[in-house]
Formats: sequence, C-alpha cells, structure tokens
Amino acid sequence: MQRVASIAPLVAQHAGDAAFLWLRRRHEIDMPFLDETDIGRIDQRLEANIEGLMAAGESGWQAARAQFADFAEPGEIFVLGVVALRSGEREAVEIALAAVEEAGGSALACLSGSVARTPRDQLKPFVAEWLVGRDPLRRSLGLAALQHHRIDPGARVAELLANADPEVRRRALRLAGTFKRRDLLAPVIAALDADLARERLAAALAACLLGEARLAHPVLDRITLTQKDLAAPAMELRLLTTPGKAGKEWLQSRLDQPALSITATAAVGLFGDRAVMPWLIERMREPDLAEAAGLALRDLFEVDFNDLALFTSDPALLGPDFTADEPLPIADKVAAWWDEGHGGRGHGTFRSMRRLRLDALRAALAEPDATLADWRRTRRYPAWM
Repeated sequence: MQRVASIAPLVAQHAGDAAFLWLRRRHEIDMPFLDETDIGRIDQRLEANIEGLMAAGESGWQAARAQFADFAEPGEIFVLGVVALRSGEREAVEIALAAVEEAGGSALACLSGSVARTPRDQLKPFVAEWLVGRDPLRRSLGLAALQHHRIDPGARVAELLANADPEVRRRALRLAGTFKRRDLLAPVIAALDADLARERLAAALAACLLGEARLAHPVLDRITLTQKDLAAPAMELRLLTTPGKAGKEWLQSRLDQPALSITATAAVGLFGDRAVMPWLIERMREPDLAEAAGLALRDLFEVDFNDLALFTSDPALLGPDFTADEPLPIADKVAAWWDEGHGGRGHGTFRSMRRLRLDALRAALAEPDATLADWRRTRRYPAWM
C-alpha cells in the first residue's frame, strides 16, 4: 500500500471508531429502535472513518492490523477486511481471510459485512475467483457478495446448492429465495431435510418465497420447538405465511407452552391487531415477559417510542425484579397512553428497520414475481442533521 504522511493517533482513532460504529449498525439493523434516518447517520460516520483509513494508505492498513492483533473481535475483523478489500491488494485480502479462518465462529459474518461495505467494482476480481475455487470460506464470501450487491449468478447457484459445505449451501439457498429462482425449487425442497437447523431454516425461507409455504411449515414448527436460538425467526416466518385465524390459533398454542411463551409474546404484534393491547399491557407487568411485550408493542404501532416516556431502564419505575439490556415498557404509562385514545394518533410515522424488513418480506411473499427488496441498503443522511 502507498505510504502517506499521517498522524498515527488519528489513524488509530479511525480504526477504533469504524469498529464501534459497524458493531452498532450490526446490532441495530434488524431492531425496532432506529429507522432509516438513524441508520443513515451511522453509515455516514462509518464511511468517514473508513475513508480516513484508506486515505492514510499503509498507515491505515497497519492501524487495522494492530487493532486486530490487540482485539480479535467482530468489529476489528470487519475493519481489517474492509481496508484489505478496498485496497485491492491480494496480500492484504489473504491476511484478512487468514484472520477469519483463525478466529472461526461468527468471523465469517464480520467479513461478510466488509464485503457489503466494499464497492462492487473493487470486489469483482476477487468474487470471480472465490466462486470457482474449492475453498468453502471463499465460496461463502463470494455468495455473500452476490447477496449484498444483488447479483443473480444464473446457473452457478444450482452447483453451489449441491456443495459439500453447509455454509455454502445455506448462502446459496438465500440467493435462490431472494431472486425467486423457481428453477431451483427441487434442491430447495430437498434442503428442508438438511442436517443442520440453520440450513433448514434458510431452505424454509426460500421455499416460502417460492410459493411453497405449506412444505416449509412442518420444518418451521420443528425448529421453533427444538432450536432455541432460531425459534424467533422461525416463528416469525411461520406467522407471516399463516394469515388470519389459523395464524392466531397457531400462535396461541405456543403462548401456552412455557418454553416458547417469551418468543411467542414478542411475535404477537405481527398480526397488527390492536385488540390485543389490554392483554399485552398485563404481560408488561411480568418481569419475564416485559421485554417481549415491549417488542410486540413496537410492532403494533408506527410510532417512535424513543420520543415518548413509555419505556425506561430505571428499576425505580419498573420494580426490583425487572432487569434488561434494553429499556422496558412501563405498564401503567402504556395503559394510560392507550386508554387516552392516543394509539399512535397525533404522532409522526416511524418505520423502524425491523418494520422495513418485515414489509419487504411481506411484499416478496405476496407477489410471486417480486424479488426480496434490499431493505438493508445504505441510506445516506448527514450525520450532523
């Protein structure tokens, strides 16, 4: 990389800030707390720090490597990967790939984030090689690039659906569903019987997008019951593809199961039926269900609850038995807000990132020929506004 005069502490700060901002974006991108404007502000700040690292040349690359050496955490992996990919230097990219192989676990998802933040033209030479190679990590990254940058690779997806590596197959299933590849329906249905639950869930989503929800439902039911870490997305997809009375009856049976009551309570808002509010307010009084009830409340109303005084982390307002990482609803205040007839009226429309994702999924499920919209795309808003 080119050597450029730079101030070492400032370059190091760019690396640290980029790692922090990407982690925050990653946490918030599918949550109900921020909307596209909020994410856009994070994106602007993140991009400014990445550009600062790139402008520093060799010093920016060394700062990314030093930060990773000190803290081999997700944010640091992302920074190492995005600087390497944007540099276009093969040696740097190989160093980033080696770091992911060494870190293992969820490190691939972090480098996938680096791919998402790298312009398509800079990825082309790498992705073409990754997809035809035999290495599962590189093939998975190649598929991640196609997914992030919305490129249908044509006939190659069929080959990748038959790959020996489950992560490659899972990412190929995502592409098949995103682009409504009905020519791949047979391998998608076959993948519903895959050994790993994550692959079965990806196959179920693809099957639903391809109009075969009835085949996916038994798989989603099993995942909901047996895979705690995947229960929420499986239940969400089951409810989005089970409308009306049948969906409510299915959810009620899960509410009655102690092991699923929290996940099911959080999903109540997916139906958009505000008649559930009195019941939901009572769940807010239960320490184990309060957070889930708050998430359901956010699904019911396109209201920015950040601007209202209905949520808090203060134990004095919640009670000694309430603890959570996110603010919890104050049941009495929510009840007063609801009883006064507000119900979202008199407030500006707020569509959270979660709402955007759900709307994109609903639209793709409803229209046979509509591809899944890129609801995660970068939205540029000045950070100072």
